[in-house]
Amino acid sequence: MNPARSLVIGSRGSQLALWQAEFIRGNLAALGIEARIEIIKTAGDRITDLSLAVAGAQSGAGKGLFTREIEDALLAGRIDLAVHSLKDLPTELPEGLTLAAIPARANPFDALVGRRLEDLPRGARVGTSSLRRSAQLLRQRPDLEVVNLRGNVDTRLRKLDEGQCESIVLAAAGLLRLGWSDRIAELMPPDVMCPAVGQGALAIETRQAGDGYEMCTPLDDPPTRLAVTAERALLSTLNGGCQVPVGAFAKIEDERLCLRAIVISPDGATAIAGSIEGELTRPAAAGHELGQRLLRQGAAAILDQVYAVPRDRAV
Repeated sequence: MNPARSLVIGSRGSQLALWQAEFIRGNLAALGIEARIEIIKTAGDRITDLSLAVAGAQSGAGKGLFTREIEDALLAGRIDLAVHSLKDLPTELPEGLTLAAIPARANPFDALVGRRLEDLPRGARVGTSSLRRSAQLLRQRPDLEVVNLRGNVDTRLRKLDEGQCESIVLAAAGLLRLGWSDRIAELMPPDVMCPAVGQGALAIETRQAGDGYEMCTPLDDPPTRLAVTAERALLSTLNGGCQVPVGAFAKIEDERLCLRAIVISPDGATAIAGSIEGELTRPAAAGHELGQRLLRQGAAAILDQVYAVPRDRAV
């Protein structure tokens, strides 16, 4: 390892992505490691007029809608590390890449900005680009009109302020990181809105060997890694990505890993939910077991409907 060399951090160019990259750069600086940020535009940044699911399919990026171009730069050696929102990162990484660190997680829940759920009038317009969020909204309030709302956090807030919606759903972590906690009307607990896999956590992706990996591993937070490992194992078992209606949330209680998850039809009418407790030493096993259980209970039919074609799966 050459500690005198400056690392190159790959990041998307949104305000939130750059905050996250700068946060990691600052953490590296505290360790005496210099780094600079290089902005990389992804398919998800270029395609803003379609839902996430449609954009992923049409662009060919699939589950890597917000990550593929950054990972290509990492593999090519143009950058040394990538900083992602973990919820955007597919569960299967390209060969040669690894998660060097997952720092301590911020608030993992979703937030309503605008009006609280119970205060919204019948037929109110609520904006989100996420199938997971829209399905769970309709499960709670089938009278709502959920509208597709793409764009960065500041763009979505502007559209709300312009009156395009009465409320929007955003990750609480992003609002808190950008200093917009005062915009949060309601934090939605996981029994109302189960968050996305890995939501609130950052992922530092590097090549499996080299300066980037060795310099970034001290930033890892073991409790966060345990929790998100269980969530990502569940999502992998369901063969899902960030554009499917799957929610999961894991936490550590009394030296046990507690994982809850939901798979919900896009209209909110059918939901398959469950929970499991597992050993801290086997987080992936807990996620895999709960995922298999949900598939057997009917989640497979919901996911086949979303994907429109049967998928290979082992139950």
